[in-house]
Amino acid sequence: MSDIFTKDLSKQQRVVAATNLKGVPEGTSGHVMLANGLDWVRYWVKFENGVEMGSLHRNKLVIEEDWDLYLEEREAGTVAIEEAGDSDDEESSDTGSGGGVEVNGVLVPQLLLDRTKAALERFGVTR
Repeated sequence: MSDIFTKDLSKQQRVVAATNLKGVPEGTSGHVMLANGLDWVRYWVKFENGVEMGSLHRNKLVIEEDWDLYLEEREAGTVAIEEAGDSDDEESSDTGSGGGVEVNGVLVPQLLLDRTKAALERFGVTR
């Protein structure tokens, strides 16, 4: 098995979406706009179809030069993509009563939405 998903990405590096993302079909090229994080690195990518997406895990992106190798390994069954997300058990522990809103592929738990709403009401801010 190769190191397709272990190499760090740098700013302006050309990448390809390894799986279907919201508004970005698999195989769409783009470039890394920002890489942030220390232990939990996430990437912001601008894709050629005009979509800018943030908080992407490394396993959703393949370096453009490695795309053909990735397709070969996926066909052979030596590499797999997690379609459901990165860590479902982390999200479920933070969601409180369940529900929430997904923004750029990241779940904002209902508990945080409720806290924000209550704080805005305390300050007299109406929406």
